[in-house]
Order: sequence, then C-alpha cells, then structure tokens
Amino acid sequence: MHSTLQPIVILISGGGSNMAAIVRTAQKDAWGERLRAQVVAVVSNKPHAGGLRLARAQGIATEVLEHSAYANREIFDQALAAAIARYDQPQRPCLVVLAGFMRILTPGFVAEHAGRLLNIHPSLLPAFAGLHTHQRALDAGCKFAGATVHQVSAELDAGAILEQSVVPVLAMDTAETLAQRVLATEHQIYPRAIARWLAQRQAQAGESPIR
Repeated sequence: MHSTLQPIVILISGGGSNMAAIVRTAQKDAWGERLRAQVVAVVSNKPHAGGLRLARAQGIATEVLEHSAYANREIFDQALAAAIARYDQPQRPCLVVLAGFMRILTPGFVAEHAGRLLNIHPSLLPAFAGLHTHQRALDAGCKFAGATVHQVSAELDAGAILEQSVVPVLAMDTAETLAQRVLATEHQIYPRAIARWLAQRQAQAGESPIR
C-alpha cells in the first residue's frame, strides 16, 4: 500500500502568482507520483485575494482567516495553525509554503512548524530583509538583485537559504520594472526549491517514487 502523500498548504494574501506557479509545476512534473506530494489547500488572510479564485479553479480547497477579525497576532496564528492542522496526515504534517503571505508570524507558530515552513523573499538575502526591497536595492546602487527561497525562522527573513535567483539591475530600472523581472524568476525557483525539499524528505524516509 502506498504511503500518504505529503500535504502542502500554501498561504497567500494577494494575486497568488507564486502559488499558481507552484500548482502548475506540481501538475506538470507529477509531484504526486514522483515526490509523494500534493497541494491540498490555499489559505488567505484576505477574503478577496485573487489567488483564491485560481486555487478554486484547480479544485484546491480554500480557506479564509481574516486577520482583522482576531484580537491579536497570537490568536490569529493559533487559528491559522488549527486550519493547517486539519490537512495534516498521520506521521506526515503539512509543508507550509508562504507565497505572498503578508503577515509576520509569531515565534510560537514558527516553532510549531519548524523545518517545514518555507518563504520566498524578493531580494538576495541577507541583503534587504523586510519591505521595499527593490527601491532599497536601487537606492544602494546595486548592480544585481534577485529573490531568495528560505526556511522561516523566528527572526525576519533570516532562515537557512535554499535557493536564490539573480537578475541584473538595468540603468533605466524603477522599483516596478525591477520587481517584475524578479517576480518572473521567483516563479522558477520557488517550485524548484520545494521539489528539492520534498525529494530530500522522501530520501530521508527511505521512500521510492510511486509507480
């Protein structure tokens, strides 16, 4: 009997372009067969996030936890953790993927999901952690910019780096044009980093691909 697929829950706040890239890659590369993994749910803290429509169109379960309805970050994160836990499998808790999820997670949430909580940040970390990364890169005179997939730690944008992309900064770039080119590379490296994480987890468990 085949073991249970690794459940993946994606957290979003907006249009969900990285989420869509992950879902497309999972389908194209047959993650269910090759990596024993499946995107099972998309959760948003904003009810009108465009990515929710994209997920529903793919038949993926969606949930909305509007953060403004909760008294504080700790209570919201407790509700978020409970929502994610509904998709956990015995001995195989969810891989949680932040894809444009515009919330700073509490240390308790991060600790609960340690080792299986991934994020993508639009800079070459450790440079320009936090917000306004593209304008800050331009202001600093950087010749290159990019994106970083990393493990999430209690310190903002400071977890172990899994993969990075690099794009040149052009003479006529604005924050908007640079952001567009960096985003295009995010769509490539995020699914690749997730697939590598899944393959490593599969190897550690001594599993072979489903036939």
